[in-house]
Amino acid sequence: MSDNGNDGIFDIDTLNDIGPATKSSLKEAGFRSIKDLVIRGPIDIAEATGIAMEKCTFLCNRARELLEDIGVFDKPFITANQLYEKRKSEYRITTGSKNLDELLGGGIETRAITELYGEFGTGKSQICHTLCLTVQEAEDKHNISRALYVDTENTFRPERIASIASARKIDPKHVLENVIVAKAYNSSHQEVIIQESANIINLHNIKIMIVDSIVSHYRAEFLGRSFLSERQQRINRLLHILLRIAETCKIAVVITNQIQSSPDAIFGDPNKATGGNVMAHTSTYRIYLKKAGKNRIARMVDSPYHSEREILFTINEQGIGDPQK
Repeated sequence: MSDNGNDGIFDIDTLNDIGPATKSSLKEAGFRSIKDLVIRGPIDIAEATGIAMEKCTFLCNRARELLEDIGVFDKPFITANQLYEKRKSEYRITTGSKNLDELLGGGIETRAITELYGEFGTGKSQICHTLCLTVQEAEDKHNISRALYVDTENTFRPERIASIASARKIDPKHVLENVIVAKAYNSSHQEVIIQESANIINLHNIKIMIVDSIVSHYRAEFLGRSFLSERQQRINRLLHILLRIAETCKIAVVITNQIQSSPDAIFGDPNKATGGNVMAHTSTYRIYLKKAGKNRIARMVDSPYHSEREILFTINEQGIGDPQK
């Protein structure tokens, strides 16, 4: 895999407001670009480098100003019409299902977190595997779009992607070469992978980052009410880093989530997404997946502008698609 070769404008050395000692401390702590500063935030920078909080806040603000100057971020104040016109041109990634794309308003949105949750076997990982391929379909041979897959449950299968590619008459080797996989062995390792992912995203032109699943390690490691507060704080911190990665690197972030049952639920569906309000408030779009015989149901549970409704999709040789009429 080759470097894009055009990311030098984001290098830490472009910060002319700080001395060589500060730059050296940042680089030693793994902060290679001004994007890293914005993504991690002043608290993380201070903890990792020992630099005073006031200076870390200045570094983050300065980095954001530089990114505004080159168009990565919008200026602090713009009209709603300017934002509307910009959003109409935002890149979306097809899921492989026309019904699911329609539910999402055209596909998986960049600069946002899309959360898929449901029971096992409802199609969460199948959608993720399919997205690894569909993100490449709009590729330019000089600017290949790639996927980054963070696997926390040992559910990533290159064989599945190869079979989807073959069914779509695409070279499996070519497709697999453009999927970067990171296996997280525990919650701390997962956090390190996500913190360091911005450099991989910039280097390899990643257009979608998938975390399958976001809460698995936290549920296994933080057992009991006494650890609930720490668990939620760490998940909250991780989600906000992911949100800043999506916004700063202009990519789509897709996370899968597990469900838990509410024993006190008398009416309606007793299942709800794991992670509580922390997950609910941070995910941009939340989609609840359910089984429906041979098909699957996807329901838009939360969105800034979509209505709550359901669609049908199916799992097939080409990944996911729409039921035959």
